[in-house]
Amino acid sequence: MELQTDICIVGAGPGGTLLAVLLAEAGVSVALVERHASVFKEFRGEHLNEDGERILEKHGVLEEVRRKGMLLMKRIEYMEQGQLVKTVVPDEGHAHVGIHVPQKHLLQALFSRLEQNPNAKLLTGVAVSRLLQDANGVVQGVVGKRGEEEIVIHSRIVVGADGRYSTVRKLAGIETDVIRHGYDLLWARIPAPEGWEPVIRMTLAGGAQLAMFTQQGGFIQIGWSIPEGAYTEMKKQPIDSLVDTLVEAYPDIAQPAREHLRSWQDFVLLKVHSSRAGSWVKDGLVIMGDAAHTMSPTGAFGLNCALNDADTLAGVLISAIAAGDTSADRLAAFERSNRVPTEALQKRQFEMEQTFAGQFGK
Repeated sequence: MELQTDICIVGAGPGGTLLAVLLAEAGVSVALVERHASVFKEFRGEHLNEDGERILEKHGVLEEVRRKGMLLMKRIEYMEQGQLVKTVVPDEGHAHVGIHVPQKHLLQALFSRLEQNPNAKLLTGVAVSRLLQDANGVVQGVVGKRGEEEIVIHSRIVVGADGRYSTVRKLAGIETDVIRHGYDLLWARIPAPEGWEPVIRMTLAGGAQLAMFTQQGGFIQIGWSIPEGAYTEMKKQPIDSLVDTLVEAYPDIAQPAREHLRSWQDFVLLKVHSSRAGSWVKDGLVIMGDAAHTMSPTGAFGLNCALNDADTLAGVLISAIAAGDTSADRLAAFERSNRVPTEALQKRQFEMEQTFAGQFGK
């Protein structure tokens, strides 16, 4: 299979898909390539802050997500030894302290727009393996495979929106500085007890951050910081002591926690790091979202940064295509706009991690 398009976006997460929608609706032809056979792959960055909310509202996406289902967080609760010690409520004039948006609902809202547009083409199950380049090294498309079928996409610009382990970034030879945070994260999900309110809870358990996020649909997501690299040894021990610690920290979730967290298979490990790519652009190529600047889970900034990248990058790409200029100099307008505020958020994440214990007077 061979096709021609203005823009080829690799990675159909929320950021890449929003970018595809904005480009297609501006009259730019776009191919959106996803290596997974289903675009509804598991995804954990599902909390919007005011920046993400503003962008989805701006582009008419939020109302459709609201119809499909999302959940406004009423407050943040800090707890110590099972007791509430501090509460953060929405600022005056604000309705929430965050919004849980299931990935499936957000992507469904975006794909319903994309599918209606003749300028857009979605290719799933395609693993990109090579960049097409001219004699001067200008990127002109990608080559990938879907099963045994070779897929060749000729494009004027390639966008790498394919996450922290970005294939596009590696193929482009863009160096990235990986920053360790000293911890990894265990994720789990349990049903919320009856009458559970939509809140975010934080505590210290054994000196480590233990967070709970209420999810739309009647669930609670648990995020537990553990020392970096400790998971291998932890798995050799019974799960009971871990669950006991969780229940001691949050006594009102004892029943669903003990019922649904019975083995290590009920947890998922996230290897935590952040990163900063040396450059976000080359001639004919841009990287965005986690491919350009991986965020740690702290503060739930990742999804919002990806949406912000899409919002900014759309205008830069539309202008570049119209001008017939796909040089790195032209595309770098995106990096000049977004790099400094994004790296400021990464710095804020470190500060939040280092000062977390201070929320409890420790």
